[in-house]
Amino acid sequence: MVGIYLSGTGNTKHCVEKLVSMLEDTAKIVPLENTQITNILEQQDVIILGYPTQFSNAPFMVRDFIKRNAQLWRGKKVFCLNTMGLFSGDGTGCSARLLKKYGAEILGGMQIKMPDSVCDSKLLKKDIKQNRQIVKSADKRIEQAAEQIKRGKYPKEGLSFIAHIKGLFGQRLWFYRKTIGYTDKLKISDACIGCGVCSKVCPMKNIEMNKNRAVPRERCTMCYRCISLCPQKAITLLGEKVQEQCRFEKYE
Repeated sequence: MVGIYLSGTGNTKHCVEKLVSMLEDTAKIVPLENTQITNILEQQDVIILGYPTQFSNAPFMVRDFIKRNAQLWRGKKVFCLNTMGLFSGDGTGCSARLLKKYGAEILGGMQIKMPDSVCDSKLLKKDIKQNRQIVKSADKRIEQAAEQIKRGKYPKEGLSFIAHIKGLFGQRLWFYRKTIGYTDKLKISDACIGCGVCSKVCPMKNIEMNKNRAVPRERCTMCYRCISLCPQKAITLLGEKVQEQCRFEKYE
């Protein structure tokens, strides 16, 4: 077994690590951008795939990774896990349908509410006490799911036709252009001091340093990792101003 994930502010990483460690304490857990990930996947039969939901869709980086490595999935058993701030619909189903197309067996799916990670919007903001309770509830759900999985009963959240309709009409159709591909909407203000943190942490290598200034390119996957870590609050994406810099570590 191996756990692989895309995680911006640490929510998804935490959930995948917790689930995988409860199922097989010696299993590897690696980020999607790991340079050795295809070699790792080739050697494993069971895969836990985790990612945050974006407008009731899997991030384009995740879908792109699945498509580019189509030959890897045949015969693999995959469990999809997605995190969400409020609503997911068929967040797990979006990747599960692709994986199934390329020959994977979908074991199940789980959609877990975690603290909101969109740092430049006031929507869904909660205080630390409330977010800690959200994490506590998520941990309990993961523990219960792990016990079920050990008995051979996998959760099927987000995989049904009804969930597909909810995700499609609940968000995905209305925000289709935001998730059709990578985005070029990342903005870096004059507050940038050229520290290079954003360039180092970007899973897409989408930010380059030019004359001590961070410059975004056109392949942002909207994970919010750079925004949450920028010491100057100089980076925005969906909003115009950083409201807070929320990371999972604050809620531990």
